[in-house]
Amino acid sequence: MDFEKRARELVGQMTLEEKASQLRFDAPAIGHLGIPRYHWWNEGLHGVARAGTATMFPQAIGMAAMFDEDMMQEIGAVVGTEARAKYNAYAAQEDRDIYKGLTLWSPNVNIFRDPRWGRGHETFGEDPYLSGRLGVGFIKGVQGDGEYLLAAACAKHFAVHSGPEEKRHEFDARVSQKDLWETYLPAFEACVVEGKVEGVMGAYNRTNGEPCCGSKTLIQDILKNKWKFDGYFVSDCWAIKDFHENHQVTDTAAESAAMALKNGCDINCGNTYLHILSAWEKGLVSEEDITQAAVHAMRTRLRLGLFDRECTYHNIPYETVGCRKHRRLAIKAAEKSMVLLKNDNILPLNRNMKKLAVIGPNADSRWPLIANYHGTAPRYVTVLEGIEALLGEETRIYYSEGCHTMKEKVERLAALPGDRISEAVTAAREAGIAVVCIGLDERYEGEQQDLGNRFDEAVSMADKPSLAFPNSQRCMLNALIETGIPLVVVNMTGSAMDLKWLSQAESVKAILQAWYPGAEGGIAVAKTLFGENNPSGKLPVTFYRSEDELPPYEDYSMTNRTYRYMEGEALYPFGFGLSYTKYKYGNLTCLPDENGNVLVSVAVKNDGMLYGEEVVQVYVKNLDSPLAVRNHTLCAFARVGLEAGQERTVNVCLPAHAFYVVDQSGKRRPDGRRFHVFAGGSQPDDRSCRLMEEKPLMAQLEL
Repeated sequence: MDFEKRARELVGQMTLEEKASQLRFDAPAIGHLGIPRYHWWNEGLHGVARAGTATMFPQAIGMAAMFDEDMMQEIGAVVGTEARAKYNAYAAQEDRDIYKGLTLWSPNVNIFRDPRWGRGHETFGEDPYLSGRLGVGFIKGVQGDGEYLLAAACAKHFAVHSGPEEKRHEFDARVSQKDLWETYLPAFEACVVEGKVEGVMGAYNRTNGEPCCGSKTLIQDILKNKWKFDGYFVSDCWAIKDFHENHQVTDTAAESAAMALKNGCDINCGNTYLHILSAWEKGLVSEEDITQAAVHAMRTRLRLGLFDRECTYHNIPYETVGCRKHRRLAIKAAEKSMVLLKNDNILPLNRNMKKLAVIGPNADSRWPLIANYHGTAPRYVTVLEGIEALLGEETRIYYSEGCHTMKEKVERLAALPGDRISEAVTAAREAGIAVVCIGLDERYEGEQQDLGNRFDEAVSMADKPSLAFPNSQRCMLNALIETGIPLVVVNMTGSAMDLKWLSQAESVKAILQAWYPGAEGGIAVAKTLFGENNPSGKLPVTFYRSEDELPPYEDYSMTNRTYRYMEGEALYPFGFGLSYTKYKYGNLTCLPDENGNVLVSVAVKNDGMLYGEEVVQVYVKNLDSPLAVRNHTLCAFARVGLEAGQERTVNVCLPAHAFYVVDQSGKRRPDGRRFHVFAGGSQPDDRSCRLMEEKPLMAQLEL
């Protein structure tokens, strides 16, 4: 179906004022053309958000820890299906308000370059290849493979955007062409070129002097001309007014609207495009500029089948929303996201234990389950509730909150009781073993607070001031450590924290990184602790030994950032994650073809006693080029399930460009002939090898 032609015909029947009106995120109806009003703003980061009931999956960073592109597509399909079901039900009642459309402003494929960034947990981590693959999988699921779009995904925030949150409306992210094309753009390119994402959202900040929502370089030269993007481009919310109010690259709202429109921003989330007609009257934009953006807007709505009765997606019933099938998938995703960082022969716990203490501010709280950009789940299961349901009445469970998430909250909100450290210590001593649930939640690491994402101003934060846990939690943990009672720490955060002191504490026998595991994530945590789920998640970010190793937060150079460029040794490296079983690798082969692609084959055996899923990771190191990344680069991954004693051969194809470098001008090209190819359950750094007690296999390759 020629949606472009139909869009041009439809827009051709509109007046200039009507065309301009359709560029607003709250586009009004056009009665004589039978076009109902439409609100472009909806969210679907890990489930349909902010519009009532929906299935709530783990936060994006947790889904990234699955290293599973196929499952990301399954999850995307659920999000798209529930968005369509909700739209069908609401539209039937002429409810076309905010968060009820089919244009989902997800996924977030920005690079999580610094663990202090509050919004990092919305992303798929620090690696551009992993982010791109998971983004493509999610987009394909959301959009479907039919004649019409199931829903429209949107890759954001384009581009070079990862804090600081408090300066985002005025910040200029300065980045070299090499870093731009080697790190910040590849995931977006994959989403556009391969994923065929329907929408792209610009960032609040400037990049190399140009405001991202009005950047000729980003939108025209790269996105549309180089990558041939043919969807719609939308501003981040109220970002265009920053042009004149904060970035000060224009003087008036009309000039800001003109800059954005002329450079390819079709839809304005905000109100600056109310000045489009003023800009036209002043000669700052042409009618053709307005027409072109309106065509792009209508093309997306036509691709969604919103004006076509024969679109089969209109028949998706509301009963799919939050159904048990979807919720089971969310729990499965949470299980796959669990990353076991330390285990001194204590996990899995014995289900027949008589006593257990469950302690900590995140043990029985819904806050760390959901993360930001969430909807309302049909059911919530905290870690305490998950453990209680799994163990039953035979086990005596001693529960203590221990402390509040942050002591500052206690001090500012005097009505709340003080910390309960003595109670926590008593519970641990009574039980003789404790599961301690610590961490943060979306109130303490997240987006700069605005009208759509606001909590109590006395306690809400955005970026993390440091990697340290709040003082209230450190005091509680120290008191528990001093008892000598064996502790299993469950860390529920969306980012890397300072775990060095806990990893070295003798009484801390295990550390499980549970992220923000979704509405019923407590089930997944409990099943992992007691061995019903064999942990298989891998870190999508580096856990550093100290924040002192990090470059200044506002420095966007990749020097000494992430596993590809870091100069020191990580505490827990990217790609790391333990299991309750052992895997052995063998028979690594690399076979180039005539096109420069390389088929990598490796045998993986479950050498333990339990079924498990292993994430096979393939890394490449260029041995010749001075332009190569400092360390090595993830180029492929595959998840494989193995029964005890079972062996399988895993085959992955590395495309020719996996062996390219990016030069100082930003050009990707071959340079060098000798390479090392590594395959294993982690990256090939010394720290991973010591922690995993096995070194990834290496093959020498000459191209």
